[in-house]
Amino acid sequence: ESSYKVIDREVDFVLKKKCFGWWPRLTSQPQKPSWLKIDFDKWTSEDIEDNEDEKRDICTDYPGMYDKLYKEEFGYRKEDFKKVYLIIYNLWQFVGFIYILTVMGIMYSRDGPVSMKGTYTAVGNPMKFIQLLQFLEVMHSLFGYTKSSVLISFVQVGGRAFILFAMIEAEPRMQTKPVIFYLFVVWSTVEVVRYPYYIMQLLKIEIAFLTWLRYTIWMPLYPLGFLCEGIIILRNIPYFEETQKFTFSLPNTWNFAFHFPLFLKIYLLIFCLPLIYMLMSRMNQVRYKKLGKSKLKKKYV
Repeated sequence: ESSYKVIDREVDFVLKKKCFGWWPRLTSQPQKPSWLKIDFDKWTSEDIEDNEDEKRDICTDYPGMYDKLYKEEFGYRKEDFKKVYLIIYNLWQFVGFIYILTVMGIMYSRDGPVSMKGTYTAVGNPMKFIQLLQFLEVMHSLFGYTKSSVLISFVQVGGRAFILFAMIEAEPRMQTKPVIFYLFVVWSTVEVVRYPYYIMQLLKIEIAFLTWLRYTIWMPLYPLGFLCEGIIILRNIPYFEETQKFTFSLPNTWNFAFHFPLFLKIYLLIFCLPLIYMLMSRMNQVRYKKLGKSKLKKKYV
C-alpha cells in the first residue's frame, strides 16, 4: 500500500502501483507543483531498466589497470593460449583477404575490366584455402572460444563454401564470369574490416570508427553478396542440367534419386530469402546492441 512519512525537512511519499507499467507523469496535470521534488537517487526509467542486467566489471571499465598491477607484482603478464591463438588466426585471415584484394586491384588497374575473367585463376586457390580455414570459426563457437552463435556461423561459412566449391570450383565455365570478381571483392571487403575488429577486441582496444565500420559496412555489402551468389546459382542451373554433375538418377546402388538443378531452383525459390532475412536480422540486432549501447551511455553519463 502507499504510505508517507513526515520528517524534519520533507514529507516522503511512497506510491505503490496497482498495475505494472511506466507512468507518463506523477500528477494528473502536466504542470508539476513547485513543492514536489523527485528523489533522483531512486529514479529509474525504461531505458535504464533495460541495462540493469548488465554487470559492471572493473576489468572492462578500466582495461589497463589489471595488466599494470599484474606486471608490477610479478614482472610479466602471461597471455592466455586461447587469446594468442585467436589473434594469430584473425591476423592470418586478415592478411589472406588483404592479399586477395591487392592482387585483384593490381590486375584491374593494369588490365581494366578484362582482368575480371582471370580473377579465379589468380586468387581462387588462396580464397579456397582461407574459406576452408573459416570452418574453424564454427568450432570456435562450438567450444566456447567465441560468443558467436554456432548456427549463424555454420550458415555463413557453409553458405560461402557451397558457392565457392559446389558452384564455382565445380563448373569451369562459371569461373571466368565477371560476377566472380564482384563476389570476391564483397567477401574480402567485409573480412578486412571484421578480422581487425576482432583483433582489437581481443587486445581490449576500442576504436570507435572501426566498431562503427564493422557493424555498418555489412548493410550495403551483404545484399550485394547475396545478389552475386544468386546470380551464380541461377547461371549454373543450365550448366548442371547439361553435365548432370551432382545428380543421381535411378537405378543405382542406393536406390536414391537426386536432381541437383531442381535442388538449386527450390533453394532459390524457398530457402534463399529466409536465410537472407535471418542473417540480416541477426546483424541488425547485433548492430543495435553494439552501437546503441554507446549512445545510451553518452546519454546517461
